[in-house]
Amino acid sequence: MTEALQVAIDGPASAGKSTVAKLVAKKFGYVYCDTGAMYRAITVAALEAKVDLTDDSAVTNIAQQTLIKFLPGDPVQRVFIGDQEITEAIRQPEITNNVSTVAAIGAVREELVKQQQTIADQGGIVMDGRDIGTTVLPNADVKVFMIASAHERALRRYHENIAKGITTPLDKLQAEIELRDKKDSTRKVSPLKQADDAILLDTTKLNINQVVEAISEIIRKKQDELR
Repeated sequence: MTEALQVAIDGPASAGKSTVAKLVAKKFGYVYCDTGAMYRAITVAALEAKVDLTDDSAVTNIAQQTLIKFLPGDPVQRVFIGDQEITEAIRQPEITNNVSTVAAIGAVREELVKQQQTIADQGGIVMDGRDIGTTVLPNADVKVFMIASAHERALRRYHENIAKGITTPLDKLQAEIELRDKKDSTRKVSPLKQADDAILLDTTKLNINQVVEAISEIIRKKQDELR
């Protein structure tokens, strides 16, 4: 019997984690949990409620009252808060530029980590984010830390935005990514960092299929070890 593993994929903004995690999950028949989308969902809910994102108590209250749901979709997984679909809303620049503030709130992370761990309990899960291998799933069977240069990540986001009809200068995107890297790696609660037992994967010169295959090979090796 093939082992159903917990797979944690971490890395900085726009390293391609979500795209790769979805494809890896599909390849192995695993569940995909988009933790980044969960923080984005809380950001959407807080902004819609006109809550000050620096008011930790108010944002935490939103997180505790917001039911986040994922439903299958083509080409992307659909995201809801309650009955409201926010699949496109969570990818807008306003959300992208504010989600790090929400994700830095300890009580918000605590609430969402509980949900993420419940989802992962049965194994056969691929989860991506900033602190999956260090905080959410510290005992994950496979841990990968994906990196890419800030310029390459800005270029990827630039092309994604163009495809969505969003026009943002490349240099502005790179500045935003570098600022987000700083916020994510210096926050007091669960900062972005590579777990000691994670495998470092530099994707700067790799295409999506090559990254998927590299991670798939890591998973297959772990499955063989556990047989």
